This record gives sequence, structure tokens and C-alpha cells, in this order.
Amino acid sequence: MKLYKNSVILLLIVFCLYGMQQKNSIPDSFINVSKVIPDLNIELRYYSINNFVGDTIDGYKSNTLYLTKASAKHLKLVQDELQKQNLCLKIYDGYRPQRAVNHFVRWAREVNDTLKKAEFYPNVNKRHLFREGYIASKSGHSRGSTVDLTIVSGKTGIPLDMGSPYDFFGEPSWVDYQNITDEQKQNRQLLQAVMQKHGFRNYPKEWWHFTLRGEPFTNTFFDFEIVD
Repeated sequence: MKLYKNSVILLLIVFCLYGMQQKNSIPDSFINVSKVIPDLNIELRYYSINNFVGDTIDGYKSNTLYLTKASAKHLKLVQDELQKQNLCLKIYDGYRPQRAVNHFVRWAREVNDTLKKAEFYPNVNKRHLFREGYIASKSGHSRGSTVDLTIVSGKTGIPLDMGSPYDFFGEPSWVDYQNITDEQKQNRQLLQAVMQKHGFRNYPKEWWHFTLRGEPFTNTFFDFEIVD
């Protein structure tokens, strides 16, 4: 009887481990983008504390960029074109697990947690983040074909000046914001042009945010963890 019980327990453990592995398996339609673009500069902000929450976000267990294979293919075309000008892409976010979006929602409801307000949302009342569209219960990033990025110097790795920091909540981040320098406008226009040329469309209130046109998953929000 003891041997039977031990066998049952072992079998349950195996099934649990298998279930966990299956739950976090990377879909075949997704790829580690570094396998397509080996020299890509990746700094996933939600894997760090350098973000509007001020903490590592749920689901980010690695600085590894995942996107749908279709998006990665188009992104490589962008990188190839920029490198002809001694420029490169720098990625701040790509596929985002649904659990990370849930983390943002919980944080937004904690209205007294304003650790990063001065840096990321100085002119926005945290109580209004949902109403003003900065936080939502679903994100296109979780569909796997949306990417947040900028352009950096191929020589120094320093980002081009886009006129506002990445993930800044407010009008200075709108693509058509006018109260920036001519150089900053030109840098934004360069990013817009090269991304649109290779199949991406922009979100007008975030100069860094692009989604592949004709993305393969329009209504599926994935939740596998970002791991090596």
C-alpha cells in the first residue's frame, strides 16, 4: 500500500510539473528575436526597476525579447536599413505577458504608490490613469506583434533625442507634439518612416510604440513568462 501511495504521489508531481511546463511553453509562432537579429540592443524596462512602477514586473524573468515570427522578420528589415546609416534599434519592450498587464492594473489602483511620478507622469493624476488611457486591462503587447523601441547611434549606442523619455505619460510623447526642437522632430520622423516602410503602424500618443500591420493574433492575449 505504501508503495502504491508513493507511486501516486510521484505521478501527481510529474503531472504538475508537466502542466507547469506546458503553461509556459513558447508558442511555435513566437521566437526569441535575438536568433533573428543577433546584434539587437535589448533593454526590457519591465525586467528592471527603471520603469513607471519602480519594480520588476510580473512575468519578466529575463531580458529576452519575444515577438511573433512575422514581427521579428519585419523588425530585421528595419535594423538592416538603419545599419546602413550607422544606426541601430534599441528595444524597450515587445511581447508582454497578460500577468504583467494585471500587475500594471493592480499598481494603478494603489493611488498612494507614486514612487516614480516625478519621472514618468508628473502632470497626470494617478487616479485618472485608466480614464486617460495610460493603463488598461488588455494590451496589444500581449498579442506578440507590438514593440516599443527607439534608434541609437551605431557607434556609441546612445539613443537619438526623441524629445521625451520612453514611457513618459503626457503630450510630449505624442508623435505630433510640436514643442520640441527641429532635431527631435527629425529623429521622430526617421523612426516613424523606417518602421512604417517595413510594415508597422504607430500609436500616435507614444512615439516609441509600433504594431505590425496584419498581426497574426488580433484577439489572443498570451501569458507565457519571459525566460531565457
